[in-house]
Amino acid sequence: MNQSVCRVLLVGLFGLLCACSLFESSAEKVSQQQLLERMAAHEDMLILDVRTRGEYSEGYIGNAINIDHREVEERLAEIEAFKDKPVIVYCYSGMRAGMVEAKLVGHGFSKVQHLEGDWSAWQAAGLAVAKPE
Repeated sequence: MNQSVCRVLLVGLFGLLCACSLFESSAEKVSQQQLLERMAAHEDMLILDVRTRGEYSEGYIGNAINIDHREVEERLAEIEAFKDKPVIVYCYSGMRAGMVEAKLVGHGFSKVQHLEGDWSAWQAAGLAVAKPE
């Protein structure tokens, strides 16, 4: 490869890495085990699945409500009661959840948290999955 092609590839790779870091969550992390314990203790919290309706319909973490990441801002009224309570956000791999977490914090949600590993890790661990009726 010539130098100009390498430069273009390096600049593109750098741009991609920067874009991904913009959506990396700064929210406190919650492990799968911690979430399971909190669910078992019936903690007053919101588990927010920000995947698409289609993804959610294939299975979700019990008690999670689904608001597509693209609809969060127009549906804030639905979750307003959790503004000062824990809101644990997940998507498939973390990018969409990170975007939503930033929006929630920007709208005054004070206890936004992120499920480590998101849905993909939950499934890989073989943990309980709920399905819509």
